[in-house]
Amino acid sequence: MRVLIVEDDDKTADYMVKGLTESGHVVDRASDGHEGLFLGSEGSHDLIILDRMLPKLDGLAVLQALRSNGSTTPVLILSALAQVDERVAGLRAGGDDYLTKPFAYSELQARAEALVRRNNAPAVETKLQAGDLEMDLLSRRVERSGKAIELQPREFRLLEYLLRHAGQTVTRTMLLEGVWDYHFDPQTNVIDVHVSRLRQKIDKGFDKQLLHTVRGAGYMLRADT
Repeated sequence: MRVLIVEDDDKTADYMVKGLTESGHVVDRASDGHEGLFLGSEGSHDLIILDRMLPKLDGLAVLQALRSNGSTTPVLILSALAQVDERVAGLRAGGDDYLTKPFAYSELQARAEALVRRNNAPAVETKLQAGDLEMDLLSRRVERSGKAIELQPREFRLLEYLLRHAGQTVTRTMLLEGVWDYHFDPQTNVIDVHVSRLRQKIDKGFDKQLLHTVRGAGYMLRADT
């Protein structure tokens, strides 16, 4: 990762630069708030380690300016100010984490890597769609062509599974494990019954069929003809 260190104390800065460089990271350094704001605004860093007390421009002022300019780069604040109010102020100004001085390098590195992992985590999917059929996972609302479709909890899970595998053949075994949490075949027609009910709700009255039976294999949800 590429890290920007904004720290006016040479000894502390050299300590961090040495450790991060030895760990394989690319490190840039600014020694005052103005330079830190200038380099941080480039948007080319994966993480900014920002000292709270800086010459020319205070660390919180740098942080607030970065956030007001739309920067989403994770910021780890360093400070000798350990009071709760100071930590809260740093986080509310837009900091992602707060580490008090003196600190152990191992903790600094662990916190830095955790912030970068969190920032690079894939966005959580909240909506699924196939053609004009839409499912909102947060509100648990299902619509087709703007018309609300009421589903029972098991039907919702079944449709969610089919939507997540849209365009793919879904076998009975996949449905038993993914929707019913069965790791054996109960030798019942429970899947057929629920698929039939679901098909009635999402396909009946609409011009195009979405839920198809793949003979001898399973089922497929697809929007194309």
